Amino acid sequence: MAKKIAIVEDDPDQRSNYVDAITKKGYDVTAYSSRAEALAGFERELPELAILDIILGDEVDAGFEICRDLLSKSASLPVIFLTERIAEIDKISGLRLGAWDYLPKPISLDYLAERISSLLRIHEARGQSSAGSASAKLVGDMSIDQEALLVSWKNEPINLSGTEFRMLAKLVRAPGHAVSYDTLMNATMQSLVLTTRSTLTCEIFVKSLKVSTRVLIVSRVNTGSVIGGPPSKSISVKATIR
Repeated sequence: MAKKIAIVEDDPDQRSNYVDAITKKGYDVTAYSSRAEALAGFERELPELAILDIILGDEVDAGFEICRDLLSKSASLPVIFLTERIAEIDKISGLRLGAWDYLPKPISLDYLAERISSLLRIHEARGQSSAGSASAKLVGDMSIDQEALLVSWKNEPINLSGTEFRMLAKLVRAPGHAVSYDTLMNATMQSLVLTTRSTLTCEIFVKSLKVSTRVLIVSRVNTGSVIGGPPSKSISVKATIR
């Protein structure tokens, strides 16, 4: 049976494009144009994954409110924020609410479909696994389950998005050694989101990862870019496990 996907997007053209692209991948898609419409629909039936814009009409935080309502009904429901709001505080707020990922617009439709497929697989794996399972690997006091994208520190679960998890997994392979932004973007597939914002998005995820884990010392290492200039390919990141 096809997985049920819900999309909440107020722009009719974007909504239509998302529905067409995701439906072609074999999913059962329901689209809503407003917070009220979405909440009424979720009272009738919950999706198996939800994609939410944040600004809906005149409601600037509507997506956050929908996410909060959805997760009160089903705490493990995968939620993706897909939005033009890329400020660090917005991204951190979305993840703290319990969203599984936070993606900036515009986005490759193929990449969006792949993220949906990936998160649904993770959701299934999480139903069969835990951070202490046999599939988990230990890095110091950190346990990382690559299949379920679960992380714990001294047996305390850490809530990370899929992108943050992949970034963490790349960083902890060589603690204390610098990893370039290009490498991180390839590992997390951020380069497929939007080339003009991908480095900025990657940097926001790095900052959020430091806040989320509280077990890493994450630092930027500048190996030659102009002082005071924007992030460039010469900037790298390194992590030290506490």
